[in-house]
Amino acid sequence: MRPSLRKHVAWAVAPLLVLACSGQETEPVAVATVAVQSATPAPTQAPRLRPTPSPEPASAAGSSSGSSRPEPYIPDGPPPRVDVQIASVSLDEVVFDTFGGGYLPLSQASDNTIEQLRDVIRPIYQPVYDPVEGGGWLGDDDLVIGYASKGDAYAYPLKILNYHEIVNDYIDGVPLLVSYCPLCASAVVYERELDGDVLLFGNTSALHESDMVMYDHQTGSYWFQVVGEGIVGALTGKRLKALPSVTIAWGEWKRQHPDTLVLSKDLGLLNVPGNPYLSDPFAGYARRLDSSGPPFPISPIKDARLRPGAKVFAIEIGESHKAYALMPGPSWLLEDAVGGEDVLIIGRGRVEAPGASAYFREVDGRILSFGLSNDLVEDEETGSVWDDSGLAVSGPLAGTQLDAVPSRTSFWFSLVGALPGIELHKP
Repeated sequence: MRPSLRKHVAWAVAPLLVLACSGQETEPVAVATVAVQSATPAPTQAPRLRPTPSPEPASAAGSSSGSSRPEPYIPDGPPPRVDVQIASVSLDEVVFDTFGGGYLPLSQASDNTIEQLRDVIRPIYQPVYDPVEGGGWLGDDDLVIGYASKGDAYAYPLKILNYHEIVNDYIDGVPLLVSYCPLCASAVVYERELDGDVLLFGNTSALHESDMVMYDHQTGSYWFQVVGEGIVGALTGKRLKALPSVTIAWGEWKRQHPDTLVLSKDLGLLNVPGNPYLSDPFAGYARRLDSSGPPFPISPIKDARLRPGAKVFAIEIGESHKAYALMPGPSWLLEDAVGGEDVLIIGRGRVEAPGASAYFREVDGRILSFGLSNDLVEDEETGSVWDDSGLAVSGPLAGTQLDAVPSRTSFWFSLVGALPGIELHKP
């Protein structure tokens, strides 16, 4: 299932990709250099953080905000070799997609194979954004990852991220990693700064628990995408900071943020004419996931509170996590306590794209209580009405913005595999 889908993506990224496969586990013998970096690997040594160049202001092209925006640099060579002597998971459980119907464990992969497969699915190092009109090719039900900074709102269509999976950026001075694994519907925005260093991320083409494994250019360490955790290499055990984001229908995001910027389809990264992102090779994937299971190796699923392909929204506060099932049906509202914080979760059961958003309930030193009235969110203390972006749109608190809670969206099997026993709310 998944190898054939990913092969479709690889075809668009690297039309000359040639891999020899025999059996389930196989070593690729040749990869065209269309989409991979071809440079001599760095000698094996204890990785050190390379200094990150100071970001230069980006040109205003592709941004309607008119302000200069720093951007990540394009790497000028391969990362250091990953130190496989440091790992929190078995190297047999990190498997490379060979894009030909098979997979190869990291424990059996040669340095040459690792280099050939690196960034076959090309990450975005210098994103370009269009004004909201640039998303006219999207249907209102097409999903995007929505991220609201202090100054602007940004939309990242999943139809684009299916083919790139990783976006490195700076927004309002924050180094961002927008990440998406189509195998797990795992959509998370992270901060790329870690212990005072800014990391730059690429795609190993490997999976752990059938979820994307990223690498950083500074140490070559491998990262488990769904929880942003280093699992192989010098940064094993480190965690990236998750930031607030939502996976939401494009039409709804536009309604909430009419001046949103949208990741441009004109990135020039795929060697196909026209708009290469119109098709969705993962359409209907959740149903096949439920019937056949994940296509790459995972640990046995012992938690059957939800079906494997059920969508969940999870919030993260400190070391505390809680998941909320996303199901078609009536809208719902929940006041909850996570990590010692009072939070509000707004759930919308839209048939095509059920989703949720979460906010801290404290405003000016007091904890507000909320309810649904005619499908509108209203606080009991002042009677102010709030939209799903956490903004008071009428009443005494009009113009007040609730602080968003760090969150992620994914399939249930992926989240519970990464965070066993996570508390689950089913509306």
